[in-house]
Amino acid sequence: MKVLFFSAQSYDREYFTRANQAAPLELRFLEAPLNVDNTALIKDEQVICVFVNDHVTAEIISILKEKNVKLIALRSAGFNNVDLAAAATAGIKVVRVPAYSPHAVAEHALTLLTALNRKIYKSYNRVRDNNFTLSGLEGIDLFGKTVGIIGTGNIGTVFCKIMLGIGCKVIAHDVYINEELVLAGVAYKSLDEVLSESDIVSLHCPLMPATKHLINKNSIVSMKKGVILINTSRGGLIDTVAVIDALKNGHIGALGIDVYEQEEHLFFQNFSDTIVQDDVLSRLTTFPNVLITAHQGFFTKEALMQISNITLNNIRSYVDDGILLNEVK
Repeated sequence: MKVLFFSAQSYDREYFTRANQAAPLELRFLEAPLNVDNTALIKDEQVICVFVNDHVTAEIISILKEKNVKLIALRSAGFNNVDLAAAATAGIKVVRVPAYSPHAVAEHALTLLTALNRKIYKSYNRVRDNNFTLSGLEGIDLFGKTVGIIGTGNIGTVFCKIMLGIGCKVIAHDVYINEELVLAGVAYKSLDEVLSESDIVSLHCPLMPATKHLINKNSIVSMKKGVILINTSRGGLIDTVAVIDALKNGHIGALGIDVYEQEEHLFFQNFSDTIVQDDVLSRLTTFPNVLITAHQGFFTKEALMQISNITLNNIRSYVDDGILLNEVK
């Protein structure tokens, strides 16, 4: 079976080629993201493999059906970038990687939090300039602070355990209560309670209509003044303009994000020699208390290997046995 990858980076080629050695599929990699124009690059592949910034719209799905594509394999956990209703109507199946390394993303959330709190990025630059002063670098003890975690799926669960291990009071909100976390000491509360009681808020929920702009002008008002906000889930969970206003007036004390609502136009690309035209992101980068990484939370050796193995196993299972592992409906 032939598989065409869109938005393929060098590491995709490396890890998928390695994972493909056991039971080879015919893989072809394209650096370009999937869009209407480059669907013309699909030859006789019946499977396409896409990433988070490939928007598989109804128009594209109609073209995929004409080209006899049978399966859309997401090499990600999120699936909000695929028009599932259109795929179902076209008879094209969709599979994903529901979990790869929740530790990778949860640990990255911790990295953003600690780097922001202790101003590591500032001190790094100071020392490189032979400036060994400490003024302005003070942080807080995380021990004893209240951490609010919104979404306790695989990644949120790991993050809860990490913060409990540090000695934080952990409260959480999710539509499903994880009894294991309750026994470990996590208190489940309403969304309003989590936002209003937390010194630190970390987002780990999926993006869907009910969670879009979960952090907005109104919800920010209910949060503690000086709150630290972390988002390693999906950019659309945050109304970025509202967050900028809250950074300007000091209501949000620090912001760490690995995702951005308009990231598909920027992330995974090199614009170092050009002018970035996104004024909102450019404004964010001017704040001394904002730390942005470009969707690298998943980027560990272990996670990349798991993503590759699970994605190819999803495809092989469908091709060989007609069984849809990790189907998204």
